[in-house]
Amino acid sequence: MHETPFYLRVGDLHSYSMSNSNTTDFTNPSTFILRGIPGLEAAHVWISIPFCAMYVIAVLGNFTILFIVKMEPSLHGPMFYFLCMLAITDVLLSTSILPKMLSIFWFNSREINFSACLTQMYFINCFSVMESGFIVAMGFDRYVAICDPLRHSTILTIPVVTKMGLAVVLRSGMLVLPYPLLVRQWRYCRTNIIPEPFCAHMAVVKLACGDTHVSSYYGLFVLLCVMGLDGIFIAVSYTQILRAIFRLPTKDARLKTFGTCASHLCIILIFYIPGLFSSLTYRFGQNVPLHFHVLIGNMNLLVPPMLHPIIYGVRTKEIRDRLLRFITHKG
Repeated sequence: MHETPFYLRVGDLHSYSMSNSNTTDFTNPSTFILRGIPGLEAAHVWISIPFCAMYVIAVLGNFTILFIVKMEPSLHGPMFYFLCMLAITDVLLSTSILPKMLSIFWFNSREINFSACLTQMYFINCFSVMESGFIVAMGFDRYVAICDPLRHSTILTIPVVTKMGLAVVLRSGMLVLPYPLLVRQWRYCRTNIIPEPFCAHMAVVKLACGDTHVSSYYGLFVLLCVMGLDGIFIAVSYTQILRAIFRLPTKDARLKTFGTCASHLCIILIFYIPGLFSSLTYRFGQNVPLHFHVLIGNMNLLVPPMLHPIIYGVRTKEIRDRLLRFITHKG
């Protein structure tokens, strides 16, 4: 069964079958071979079109968010600083995946150096953890803004926002660092072919000989530290936010206040819900084709960076108005 290529997925908790003693030994493989989308190799050129479009939209959209926040003084606040951090992370995550994926689809460039594979694995997982961290930070901003609005500017000062951003980056880097370190120490056998368009962590571990339970257990540790704690923090924050909203005197006030959280709630849904669906498909969809698992896993990583700037561009009046003024002025 194929593993979902996302560090937070529940499938990371499963260990993979071990190869037998008669298989070829790749103790120090110099390269891996990326298959792309298994079973759909003939359609790679067509599949590349939506993936390329998602990459272009993600890069242009997130750079537009960065440009607008930089140019508009009224947007120089904690929520938009966290949004910029998320935008940078989205661009880096997409860039960690798409260029190599498109080279496979367009030029059949399937080989990837062992060290380059581990590097790609590290950054994909690191930026994925960062996304979750910045979503939590944005939730904390919404909590303070709604539950303690008079102290919002004194609690979330620029130094505090900076320290929170650095904490998210350090947490991500440290938590994900054992992934490539553990993978590097395994002996490899059977094959050096990875049934993915990029170096997914557990897809590489699957190729190793011997006991690789450490990687599975560490996946559980990361799952609990990141998905569990982040989910709990978001749930607690929004519980308090909803209590504060329902205490407001009028329906209009309640709707207006809740509207300030709508964009963030959309980001939470598109980040976590597809991951849950992918995990359930992996665990209970034994008859689901391999290429479907691979496509779903790729969409989990690539769709959120594309949708984040669209959601905030459409839902946030300040960003929308500034973009329209810029377009009108250029016109």
